[in-house]
Amino acid sequence: MKTVTYSKNIFLPVTDLCRNRCGYCSFRRDAKDAHLLSRSNAMQLLEAGSHMGCSEALFTMGESPWTVSGFKEILSSAGVADLMDYLVELFELAIEFGLLPHTNAGLLEEDDLRRLQPYNASMGLMLETTAELYVHASSPGKRPPSRLEYISLAGRLHIPFTTGILVGIGESWQDRLEAMAAIAELHRTFGHIQEVIIQPLDPKPKTLLAGSPSPKMADLCWTVEAARRILPAEVAVQVPPNLADPRPLLASGASDLGGISPLTADGINPERPWPSEVELHNSLSGYELRERLPVYPRFIALGWHGKKTRSLVASLAGMDGLRAKKYII
Repeated sequence: MKTVTYSKNIFLPVTDLCRNRCGYCSFRRDAKDAHLLSRSNAMQLLEAGSHMGCSEALFTMGESPWTVSGFKEILSSAGVADLMDYLVELFELAIEFGLLPHTNAGLLEEDDLRRLQPYNASMGLMLETTAELYVHASSPGKRPPSRLEYISLAGRLHIPFTTGILVGIGESWQDRLEAMAAIAELHRTFGHIQEVIIQPLDPKPKTLLAGSPSPKMADLCWTVEAARRILPAEVAVQVPPNLADPRPLLASGASDLGGISPLTADGINPERPWPSEVELHNSLSGYELRERLPVYPRFIALGWHGKKTRSLVASLAGMDGLRAKKYII
């Protein structure tokens, strides 16, 4: 039986203030409506996630919120002096509750990335595309060279890394192939890519792409097949099971379902609920479904995960590097 992996997580949106204005995003807020995740809310989520058997705390935020007018006031009202220090505080809380941090904080300076690295089992940044698209015209952080350089930086620092492409945002077939080839080349150079997400557009009301169609299943299957041909064999191809039926995509070469949560919604696509572990086990009866940690087994063996997470990883991982104990709710 083919093994299909997933992680069990909680989603913690640290802030939804963002300098980018992507034509498909409903996560971003302006300063007057933006929030900063409070310590009390973070602790409640972490405690609940721990009780539900989660192993991953997925921290996300808008990119470079400190460049947006009004962010200092948001920090001040929350009693936070520095965002990077606050992130470290949240990571330490997660580890205390037995959850491994995985962070996608957009583009960071090298000093900040080095500051966060020890507290993370893995980190991530969606490449999205290597094409210059009109949906990114007001998104300085979505310039492909900047994102490729950031993924390279993570490789130089030996950070186990998740990236991926978005399908249906105006890119061509050739654009998808070139993006996957660029990721493959980064992995051949640095060896740090653990998974590549093939994420379909889920059109959001009141966005530039609100009237765009979602990608057809045939297009997604073709993209997964291409990814499996282009990417090195040890790099997993991931598909989100709340955005598309995973069965034909698994048959096309995907092997991972990403993070699913028994507690929190998909913060980027909150109207698309996660399937439960029981539902996945029932619908994927022809596969061996295994829970993993946010860091893949080969990176555990290499010791590339953050040094502050190593004792927790050792307590959670089995002999094969996957989650030692399954939790099915």
